Amino acid sequence: MTSERYLNHPTFGMLYRVAPVADGRDLYATLYAQRIFFVVTLQPRGASFEVVPLMDARHFAEQNLARARREGSAAHTYWRQLFDQTFI
Repeated sequence: MTSERYLNHPTFGMLYRVAPVADGRDLYATLYAQRIFFVVTLQPRGASFEVVPLMDARHFAEQNLARARREGSAAHTYWRQLFDQTFI
């Protein structure tokens, strides 16, 4: 099972992880407004936040769902629930 992850953005407050994007990069959304999305790259000296549009964020999350389904991952149910909660 995948654990929940949160980050604190200096302007937008708490962010929660929606999906992994690539090595060292994850998709996050604002916890309260849930319509501002960031691709976050964690680095040794901090984090880099890149704002992404809703449709790009949804695309990243759909790719993650497809990857989990192909791998037969037990976490697929978790990612599906998080996707539905965030985008539907």
